[in-house]
Amino acid sequence: MSAVRTQWASPGCLHSPRFSTRSVKIAVCVKFPATIKTLLLKQSFALTRLLNPPHSLSMSFSSSSCMDGSYAEIVVVRHGETEWNADGRIQGHLDVELNEAGKQQAALVADRLSKEPKISAVYSSDLKRALVTAETIAAKCGGLEVITDPDLRERNLGELQGLVFREAAKLSPKAHKAFLSHRTDQDIPGGGESLGHLFQRCTSSLQRIGNKHKGMPDHLSKGERVVVVSHGGVIRSLYKRACPNGKSGGKVLNTSVNIFHLCDEEWTIKSWGDVSHLQQTGYLESGFGGDKTSG
Repeated sequence: MSAVRTQWASPGCLHSPRFSTRSVKIAVCVKFPATIKTLLLKQSFALTRLLNPPHSLSMSFSSSSCMDGSYAEIVVVRHGETEWNADGRIQGHLDVELNEAGKQQAALVADRLSKEPKISAVYSSDLKRALVTAETIAAKCGGLEVITDPDLRERNLGELQGLVFREAAKLSPKAHKAFLSHRTDQDIPGGGESLGHLFQRCTSSLQRIGNKHKGMPDHLSKGERVVVVSHGGVIRSLYKRACPNGKSGGKVLNTSVNIFHLCDEEWTIKSWGDVSHLQQTGYLESGFGGDKTSG
C-alpha cells in the first residue's frame, strides 16, 4: 500500500511559482476573496479523499505564512500500538503499555525522524504508551531528554475506560450516550472530560511549546523543530485548532507523523497522517484509539 501525497495551498493565499529573469527573482502572493479560497480548499480536500481511502490518507499542506522563519515546526506523533488498541478496548487515562508491534512502530518512526532535519526537543504525554514512544525517538535523535506534560494526555473517558468499545453502549449506556454527544461541554459520567476541556488543555500545551521554540522575527534566529508524542483524541483536537472550518482529519494511526507550524497564535498544518515509515511493515491497519473516529 502506498499513500498518495496531495499538495494544495492554504486558504490564506496561493503562492505562484518563482520566476527568474537573469539574476532577478520575483515571488508573487495573490490574495483571493474568502469565498473563492474556501471553495478551492473544499475542492482540494474532496479530491484528496477520493484518491486516498481514510486509513491511508497522507496530506501535504502549504508551509507557514511566517516567511521570516519565526515559527516553530512541531512534529506531532501518535504513540505506538498497545494490546488494548489491538483489542478495541478504551484506554483514556488508563496507563497501558506498548505491545511488541507498538515498540517496533516506535523504532521505525524514530529511525525516520533521526534522518530528517535536527530535532531540538522531545515532549510527551506522561502515559507510558506515549512516553516509551517518545523515549525511543529521543534516544535515536541524539539522546535528548523527554519533557513530559500531563496536558498532552488522552481524553479522560470516565466510565468507558477499560471497556471494549463495541460493548460500551450496553455496559455503560449513559456514558456511551454522553460520549457520542456533539456538545463540547458534555462531560462523561465517571470523571470523564468534555471535548471542550480536552481541546483547551492540549491546544494550550502545544501553544506553550510553540512559543518556546519559535525563532525571533529578525532573520537571525530560526525556529526550532521539536517532536510531541501524544494520543489520537489530542491530535484530532490539534487538527481542529489549525483547521477550525475544515473536514475531519480522519483516522489517526499509531506513530503517524503530523507536522504543525506555529507562528504566535497562527497554526498551519504542513503535513498530516504520514505513515510512510510503516508502509512495508504490515502495521498500517492498526489505529484504534478507543473512540468512534479512530477505528
